[in-house]
Amino acid sequence: MPVAFEDYYKTLGVKRNASADEIKRAYRKQAQQYHPDRNKEADAQERFSKIGEAYEVLKDPDKRKKYDRLGANWKQGEQFRPPPGFEDLFGGGGHGGGGGDFSDFFSSVFGRDGGPGNPGGSPFGQGGSPFGRGPQAPAQQEVDLTISLHEAYHGGTRQLNLTGGPTGSRQIDVKVPAGVKPGSKIRLKGEGLLLKIAVAPDPRFTLEGKNLIADVPLSPAHAALGGKADVPTFEGTVSLTIPPGVSSGQKLRLKGQGLGDGDLFARLTIAVPKTLSDEQRELYEKLRDLDA
Repeated sequence: MPVAFEDYYKTLGVKRNASADEIKRAYRKQAQQYHPDRNKEADAQERFSKIGEAYEVLKDPDKRKKYDRLGANWKQGEQFRPPPGFEDLFGGGGHGGGGGDFSDFFSSVFGRDGGPGNPGGSPFGQGGSPFGRGPQAPAQQEVDLTISLHEAYHGGTRQLNLTGGPTGSRQIDVKVPAGVKPGSKIRLKGEGLLLKIAVAPDPRFTLEGKNLIADVPLSPAHAALGGKADVPTFEGTVSLTIPPGVSSGQKLRLKGQGLGDGDLFARLTIAVPKTLSDEQRELYEKLRDLDA
């Protein structure tokens, strides 16, 4: 049963011919606006998740091509690779194609439930193909579910709109466990769906496995002398002690602040000021002369 179609271009507020840079700028703007740590509106979490899902697809040239070509069926296109000439043979499978979509075609051949030996599942069976031979085992349809990094950390509930099937269109609640990692799968019993988790990019953190990376800018004086620096976490801002003489790119660990049992690493970046006051310039000149 497919998940209801989302117009990713509309979600990000860009035209269909938008460039990669335009898509990136639109994502950053909306992600900052609807980030659940900043926006307390009731639908902020849902909007943020949809924004991340849209960006995850449109930033990837291959996924974007499939989405543009197959429209609502692009995720089926992720799993099914038609042989050469298939589109010509059956009248095309993309937006506005004269021959309808792939799922309608295979339903007409194999039946809406996939035919004998595959009740309620994909017409292809487990890893099967309508062009191959041999028995087709029952299979669940695998669908990508993109969640925000905030949801991956805290967990929560997502509402999905399902279409088709014997019970028609309906909404179901999916519980996302706290600490879930990209690539994890959630099985929806009785729905014939296997949700594969993808985590949308976050403007504040980089995800590496189960660890989070947060960039922490320091002035050259702060890096040389040490002191305190604020580090964002999903549990609130933490004051981190910076030892003297740190280097740009060095990481300091905050244990247990990542996904599940992962950690958060504060990645230190030394930010050199682009403009200097007369007093700052004089002091930097003195330091330069001392190092000479």
